[in-house]
Amino acid sequence: MSVPATMKAMVTMGHGDLDQMDFHEDWPTPQPGPDEVLIRVGACGLNNTDVNTRSGWYSKTVTDATTGGAFEEVGEDDPTWGGAPITFPRIQGADVCGEIVAVGDSVDPTRIGERVITDGWLRDPDALDDLDKTGYFGSERDGGFAEYTATPARNALAIQSDLSDAELATFSCSYSTAEGMLVRANVTAADTVLVPGASGGVGGALVQLAKRCGARVIAMASEAKHGDVAALGPDMILPRAPHDLRAALGDERVSVVADVVGGPYWANLIDVLKRGGRYTCSGAIAGPMVALDLRTFYLRDLTFTGSTVIPHEVMPNLVRYIENGEIKPALAATYPLADLREAQAAFIAKAHTGNIVVIP
Repeated sequence: MSVPATMKAMVTMGHGDLDQMDFHEDWPTPQPGPDEVLIRVGACGLNNTDVNTRSGWYSKTVTDATTGGAFEEVGEDDPTWGGAPITFPRIQGADVCGEIVAVGDSVDPTRIGERVITDGWLRDPDALDDLDKTGYFGSERDGGFAEYTATPARNALAIQSDLSDAELATFSCSYSTAEGMLVRANVTAADTVLVPGASGGVGGALVQLAKRCGARVIAMASEAKHGDVAALGPDMILPRAPHDLRAALGDERVSVVADVVGGPYWANLIDVLKRGGRYTCSGAIAGPMVALDLRTFYLRDLTFTGSTVIPHEVMPNLVRYIENGEIKPALAATYPLADLREAQAAFIAKAHTGNIVVIP
């Protein structure tokens, strides 16, 4: 197919509030470089990283919860995933489902026409295992909030599925983040996993993927969302922040806490871990600054793991889970790309369960 010279795109112009995103109808269409493919975007999911990168929340000068709005001070030296300054203007959006329409040099042209989803982790081709040489799609390079996007060929994973583009666009970031956390924590069928924020994209993915491992799963969510969360299959659902978490758990013995929430309730989560338990974290939407009693940490022989860059096998495994019907999408709503500001406002409000997606 012929590729137009320009495209529609939502472009983030700098750190700040939602007004930093500008919609363009004549933005230059990217061209695939060597070892890259060009994807016609069918849908692109929203994620916390879009909000946090735009707002500058990753900067160590910011200590508040994720709000989605502008912060008074953002350190320009460290406001992204990897701690390197981001370059603007930038097209964000990491969760692309679409079709390869062109390829660069050294890429097999038979890939044109493939339906793909994206692996957001950009790795140095000469040092694929070097975590210090990674970037993220939609952050260190332009992403999918546009009609077309280019990405390294290895980051475009072919998929065979009857799910819609919008449904497939819910998986890449949230589910790979969740699977990466579970892999880091070595979760097995012998575990009982506590999942705060289970109504969110990553939280819901954690519920499904931990159940897929055979683990017992206890979800935490606001009571208005318990019906939606129940559809994901947890063994038990608790309120979002019980006053007495130990009492709410009853006889349950939690071996793993899988957390993307953090914030002032954090110490309660650590306090219910059994001896030898594990805490794994890939977010802090309720706030990054927490109080830790080191006696709880060492006297209980606990293990803490941070999880950001996913192991290589995570995305190919997710494609297999999807194709085999082992996990399902949790699509909350779709918006036109031109309405991305409204979509992101809804995402920030957290009244939804699952993932929000935009359609070019």
